[in-house]
Amino acid sequence: MIYNQREGKFEVKKGPIFANIILADEINRSPAKVQSALLEAMQEKQVTIGETTFNLDKPFLVLATQNPVDQEGTYSLPEAQVDRFMMKVSVDYPTKDQELEVMRRIANMQFDFTVNPVLTKEDIFSVRNQVNQVKMSESLERYIIELVFATRRPKEYKLDEQAQYIQFGASPRASINLNLAAKAVAYFEGRDYVLPEDIKEVALDVMNHRIILNYEAEADNVKTTDIIKVILNKIPITKF
Repeated sequence: MIYNQREGKFEVKKGPIFANIILADEINRSPAKVQSALLEAMQEKQVTIGETTFNLDKPFLVLATQNPVDQEGTYSLPEAQVDRFMMKVSVDYPTKDQELEVMRRIANMQFDFTVNPVLTKEDIFSVRNQVNQVKMSESLERYIIELVFATRRPKEYKLDEQAQYIQFGASPRASINLNLAAKAVAYFEGRDYVLPEDIKEVALDVMNHRIILNYEAEADNVKTTDIIKVILNKIPITKF
């Protein structure tokens, strides 16, 4: 809200959140108040300013980076906010050839470039609809449920060793996003049906930020990815 001295009233000034793609660079350096402001936008696709609610333009996507090095001056993201991200993808150092390419491009950077669009909004909506049409069998749907429940009730799945490290298992958003991500993998592979391999391919990225470990896991240097890999090897795909 910005105060207009000439009119003598407050006016809404829309900020950078009113865009199709938002990049929150090093999101863990944003104060908690800024992070919490993203909750409504990411879930309800709307922003409330004062007494007025504004619907965000579609499509709406939030990307964020988080540097695991140099944690001084950072803020832990609330679990509710972390859970709203579909995936958490770990990006390692580039290969020698990749870094060579980056170095060459930066050294010869031209600032008079033009942006050539490759997709329209309508194209994105069309692809989204096609992904939604990808079929998933009931056995694979139930396989996803078993994977998620194994993080919540590990002892029921004979995962006693992993149970000692898990404080909280994955939320229902893990099931939802495993389903959607697996369908997307199948679509880009040129199939209209999901295979078990599609689910396993995205399981680490979809679930690794949704499992909260305890201090024992930190002491024993156990990572969420370690637990997910064990679950993927342990849980069978049962036909119904």
